[in-house]
Amino acid sequence: MKKLILLTLLSSAYARIEYPADSLLKSKNTTFFQKIFIYPVAQWQKISYKSSALNCQFYPSCSNYCSLAIKENGPLFGSIIAMDRITRCNPSALSYHQKINGSYKDEDGRLIDYVKPVSYNQNLNPSLLSSMLAFIPGLGRFHSGRVYDGIYGMLNLLLSAKAYSIAIKTENKPMANIFGGTSAIIYASEVYGSLRALKYYQPKKPDEKTRR
Repeated sequence: MKKLILLTLLSSAYARIEYPADSLLKSKNTTFFQKIFIYPVAQWQKISYKSSALNCQFYPSCSNYCSLAIKENGPLFGSIIAMDRITRCNPSALSYHQKINGSYKDEDGRLIDYVKPVSYNQNLNPSLLSSMLAFIPGLGRFHSGRVYDGIYGMLNLLLSAKAYSIAIKTENKPMANIFGGTSAIIYASEVYGSLRALKYYQPKKPDEKTRR
């Protein structure tokens, strides 16, 4: 009986804990369709926020970034933006952040990276060649100097495409639809991420005094 009471108390305490994505789920300004996409993020936060091993190197964290992207840009385009961030959240992130002279959060030193791009060293007119390469998964990121991001993006797309192919061969229509949609979002995120990198994430240029 005591164990049952204790379990009930712990369960109620757990239920009262709110995470950042929960506020978006409760917001009247969040549409029902947006909430469907934000809900898995909110469930993930219940796990990730309890383990220091799952701390994110970015601010806002990838889970908060994903939920905000969906809220601000809608489920489809928001998912594309979110997938680009997930691709960029790899061991090379700090190195690339330093190259663009990025900002850091004062409290913990995390890499500041908002959903709306910050114009560090903005390139307003990427070349036609650069823009065309952005439509070839991986190459656009390579061309913008983010080789590891390009590799991770290509791997993500290949894995999802392989899963889609297997689902088609095994005639598993529900999984084929899921992985087919995932592949499309990852491809679109590669295009978006490449164009974003070409326009906003350019390495810091030396000033005139440094050149002399």
